[in-house]
Amino acid sequence: MPQLAAGGYAAQISRRGAALRMLRHGPRDLVTTWPEEGPVPYYAGTILAPWPNRVAGARYTFDGQVHELPVNEPDRGHALHGLVSGVDWEVAEVLSAEDDHAFARLTHAIVPAAGYPFSLALQVVHRLDAGGLTTTVTARNTGDRAAPYGCGPHPWLLGDELHLSAAQVLETDERLLPGTLSAVPGSRFDFGEPREPDGTVIDNAFTGLARGEVRVGGVRMTWDPRVLPWVQVCTSRQLGYEGVAVEPMTCPPDAFNSGTDLVVLRPGDEHVASWTISAV
Repeated sequence: MPQLAAGGYAAQISRRGAALRMLRHGPRDLVTTWPEEGPVPYYAGTILAPWPNRVAGARYTFDGQVHELPVNEPDRGHALHGLVSGVDWEVAEVLSAEDDHAFARLTHAIVPAAGYPFSLALQVVHRLDAGGLTTTVTARNTGDRAAPYGCGPHPWLLGDELHLSAAQVLETDERLLPGTLSAVPGSRFDFGEPREPDGTVIDNAFTGLARGEVRVGGVRMTWDPRVLPWVQVCTSRQLGYEGVAVEPMTCPPDAFNSGTDLVVLRPGDEHVASWTISAV
């Protein structure tokens, strides 16, 4: 399990899901952690690809062909968080340059299988320096046909107040499937001014981002909203867990069916997405 230290930060990267298992600034934990031997609770720190969030009913149509994915959210009947969060990635490279910077590079190949008959080469680089931990995910289509694609991370940030500037929130039904896009200002989802969620249960995707940034207490997560125009926010109280999940995404839930902001990788195409977690 790669250990990284630089710029006053320390991080630990797991092969399972290429996950960020631990991130500290000085003595302070910035994300939830879990035992080295696992299991990984609530997808904590894992990489979500080739789709984030849910594919409704584990079924979608692409290029005129219907695909049936394995159901891994049995209580709702969906395919949740892609294909790589529960697999062991290969550690390809680890480098530490004293206290200046350090990084770990992990790779994984998605091969054609039932429900996702496409070939992708995935690479994740976790880079640590004085600015925090920057994670970059690169996906390349190594097959001979176009492939639907989306990605995002699933860290649980530790803190009390939530600060998020977004114009719209995606309302959901009882199966957490997307419904109407509603205005955020003045609603219970309005965290334009920092405040504690208190009893507000949130498990929704936001868009129309004023900037690619969410703060949870003294932890900040930033990204390019042109690449990741959505962010799923999930509070933990309803789960009996700790922290707030902040998940920048290339697309909203069920994009494999709606087509909204879906990335289509042609043979040889690459897609790159990055985000940074830092102490405030």
